[in-house]
Amino acid sequence: MSTGQASTVAIPDEAAVRKALTTAQRPQRASAVSNALMFGWRGMLKVKHVPEQLLDVTITPVMFVLLFTYLFGGAISGSTGEYLDYILPGILVMSVIFNTVYSGVALNTDLTKGVVDRFRSLPIWPSAPLVGALLGDSVRYLVGGTVIVVLGVILGYRPDNGVPGVLAAMALVIVFAFGMSWIFTTLGLLLRSPQAVMNAGFMGIFPLTFLSNVFVEPETLPAGLEAFVNVNPISILADCSRQLMAGTLDGGDLAVVLGTAALLTAIFAPLTAHLYRTRG
Repeated sequence: MSTGQASTVAIPDEAAVRKALTTAQRPQRASAVSNALMFGWRGMLKVKHVPEQLLDVTITPVMFVLLFTYLFGGAISGSTGEYLDYILPGILVMSVIFNTVYSGVALNTDLTKGVVDRFRSLPIWPSAPLVGALLGDSVRYLVGGTVIVVLGVILGYRPDNGVPGVLAAMALVIVFAFGMSWIFTTLGLLLRSPQAVMNAGFMGIFPLTFLSNVFVEPETLPAGLEAFVNVNPISILADCSRQLMAGTLDGGDLAVVLGTAALLTAIFAPLTAHLYRTRG
């Protein structure tokens, strides 16, 4: 057989090769929403396998409610019942805001362990791991908020606006927390270790939360401090939560809360996405 004949025989038919390799159509690429939801499910599975992650959104807020209500309630409001009505929506805000720090900690952990490099190699929407992780965190916030409200009801808290008011307050807090979480995902990509992210996050969260109206009325504070507390977004969020539970919502406060959440997302979400793509 000549060389030319051998070469001709060796070349396979392209259609036959394709048919031999597969007889099914190539699956359609998953949408961005599907990608994000899948990574949100991943976040919830992490909680399933490590349930200790729920301690910060359950046990700590319960301790705050009990300690502040029964240690300081009589001194601040004259009775524990009145103080519980004031502090419970504030503790709901504080506990959820505190846990936004862990969004950055989890992302930094994935980065330092090389998990982020694996995600980058997948044929998915590049921001899906970021958005999905925050969606998963929102479920943790919902669990923590439910625990606080149930505890409040057991202790005698009765919101005037009933269940709709409580659900609306929890939804508003979660929306604000979603916007604030982007700050800590940015930190998670900038700092070198999960511990550094946690330390930096709590250094900012502690003064911002305690210098608010979560625990006391601003009128009882010195003039300079009162002015800061009144413009603190955490204070305005706490006020909105109280108003929603009482059925007396101030539209101006609601606009400030939603506007702040949107502004934080608009600034830090693109910054996080950029760092996520470029940070090695």
